[in-house]
Formats: sequence, C-alpha cells, structure tokens
Amino acid sequence: MKKWAFVSDFDGTISKKDFYWIVIERYFPEGKELYKEWKNGSIKDIDFLSTVFGAIHQEEDQIIRDVHGIPIDEYVPPFVKAVQQSGGDFYILSAGTDYYIKHIIEKYKLENVVVLSNEGVFKDKNIQLNINKEDWKYSERYGIDKAIVIQKLKEEYEKVYFAGDSEPDSHPAAFADITFARDVLKDLLTEKNIDFIPFESFREIEAQLTKNGQISAK
Repeated sequence: MKKWAFVSDFDGTISKKDFYWIVIERYFPEGKELYKEWKNGSIKDIDFLSTVFGAIHQEEDQIIRDVHGIPIDEYVPPFVKAVQQSGGDFYILSAGTDYYIKHIIEKYKLENVVVLSNEGVFKDKNIQLNINKEDWKYSERYGIDKAIVIQKLKEEYEKVYFAGDSEPDSHPAAFADITFARDVLKDLLTEKNIDFIPFESFREIEAQLTKNGQISAK
C-alpha cells in the first residue's frame, strides 16, 4: 500500500476563478441565465458545462491564451513539490474538464500530477466534453463521481487528503481522511456534520500537514 495522496479540486480551489465564468464573461453572456438554472437544479452540472464550453467559438490558440489567464493560488506549485518530496502523490480531481487543467499543469511545469476529470477536446472552435458512461468513475450528474474516486484511492493509500470549495466536493469529503474546505463547501460540510479544516491558501494546508508530520519541515 502506498503512503499518502493529496487530492485537490481545480476550479475555485487551485484556481481563483472557475473557467466557465471566464468563458461566460468573454463569449457567452447568455450563460448567466443558464447559471441560475443550473444552481436551482433545473439542469445537470455536465449539461451546463457542455453548453458553456460549446459556446466559445474561438481558434484554439485563443482558447489556450484564455486558459493560461486562469488565476491560480500562487502557492500551489511549491505545495505540489512539497507533497511529492515528502513521499506523497498529487492528484487533481475535477468535475470540469482535463482540457484546461492540462494546459495549466504545463504552464506551471508541474510534474507527475495525475488529472482525473472529464475528457475535453478542442473541436469546431469549442471544447467538447467526451463523457464515457462505461467509465468506472462515471456520474450522470457531474460526468465524474468524485466520491467513488476517493474511495478507490483509499484502497491504494494509507492516507488520502482532499481539498475543495463547492457542492460536488461535499461527496468525496465524506471519505477523505482529512478534508480542507473553503467557500460554500465549509457550510455544506457543517450541515452534513463532516469534519473539515478551513483554508484560504495552500500555504495554510502545507503548514497544517507540516504540523502533523505528513510534510517534511523545510
């Protein structure tokens, strides 16, 4: 059994802004109304994202420039290295798409990071989601079932830590050894009686994991 893994959501956790908002603000103003429908439960997460990412209508080099403009927590790259240097594996677990996450990993030169997300490809000037209903981690609502992923990782690692910020992250949080939560996830976990450690920056997470001996002190 492997020692430990740190699993992080991407949008709103590693990034400071969800990529779908960047698309809505630049290319798809109608998405603001669609966002309201999604939040009130009228449409599924995966249908909301498919519609938004199908309304970009730009050449791929422009989309990549937009992706590179996603603001991230600047402490994520050193945190990833600290995890790996202390014997941990780093995963990004996202109900968005691996298309933009992989470009961010490349931009910040993050190595040996495993991305578990919905497959996205550039097609017809948009990002198309390829959802495989036969995949072991398939979810009808999110495309990817984060809770199943964490449960599977728990079979492989002695300790699994998780960080997230929103509703899809409330499900895997029930299975992680320790969950770090920010934004609305804090309220959701409080309502569900699931323990968590609040955070604003990955610097705080590193301090906590150093304190409990999981990350080697510098």
